[in-house]
Amino acid sequence: MTPRASIETILIPTDGSVGARVGAARGLELAATAGAAVHVLAVVDESWIGSAVADDDAESARSELVAAAEEAVETVERMAAELDPDLSVTTAVERGSVVDEIVAYTESADVDAIAMGTKGLTGLDHVVLGSVTETVLRTVSVPVLAIPPAARDGSLTTDGVADILLPTDGSKGAAAAVDWGIGVADRLDAMVHALFSVDTSRLVSASDPQDVLSHLEREGQDALGVVRNRARDRGCSVTGTVASGPAVDVILAYLDEHDIDLVVMGTHGRSGLGQHLLGSTTENVVRNAAVPLFCVPLPNR
Repeated sequence: MTPRASIETILIPTDGSVGARVGAARGLELAATAGAAVHVLAVVDESWIGSAVADDDAESARSELVAAAEEAVETVERMAAELDPDLSVTTAVERGSVVDEIVAYTESADVDAIAMGTKGLTGLDHVVLGSVTETVLRTVSVPVLAIPPAARDGSLTTDGVADILLPTDGSKGAAAAVDWGIGVADRLDAMVHALFSVDTSRLVSASDPQDVLSHLEREGQDALGVVRNRARDRGCSVTGTVASGPAVDVILAYLDEHDIDLVVMGTHGRSGLGQHLLGSTTENVVRNAAVPLFCVPLPNR
């Protein structure tokens, strides 16, 4: 399927952790700005209890997991009421595998986007991208807004988002992200920054490095031209840059140098393979960026 450009329903998974609450705060802001309905989901995964636990202790552990899940969704519901009393909020607590339940809920509720923190209860200090968020990114067919803990002080509102970065490699996956990103920029009245990275490592083995470099730069200008035209059609301000170096390094440097508030990237680009749905560039940017990142899946997956 092709992700819808409009955002009418946003799913916010939560486990009650600090990282999940940061993700919920940014997701609620986006919902309020877009006029979208919110669904809040907590999942009770009883596999965490373990088979070695005695029956009485297991039952107590289950009760604690359910109570924690109910408190987690109620916390987000209260956050929504404080942000905007008019927000439509539906809460749910399900039992099962966390990822499976998120995917199932996304499909059953016809969700347009998911907003979730990149670090939850199972995260380790040095692991920024939680295993649940990573697996959701690889699995669902709707855009996922991945929100790192460092995004705690930002906001996804027209006042909080002035600059949106759209990295592109000219691929079909990048084009889907460009369309989505321009729609978000239009909604938030933000400037679009289009960025193409020329991977100079391809020049090392080239028989004519200058010719290859010229070709790559032309390819980059063509990709940026597509973004410029689509942004201008929507009335969005746009700037474009062709930079040299590994894509992840170029993107992360651009974020810092230009004070970017939000990134929108495809999950599948030129280097993607078959079922490997989360491109390595996108994965590494999510792991290292300090701003929210919308990960947009390849159309017709």
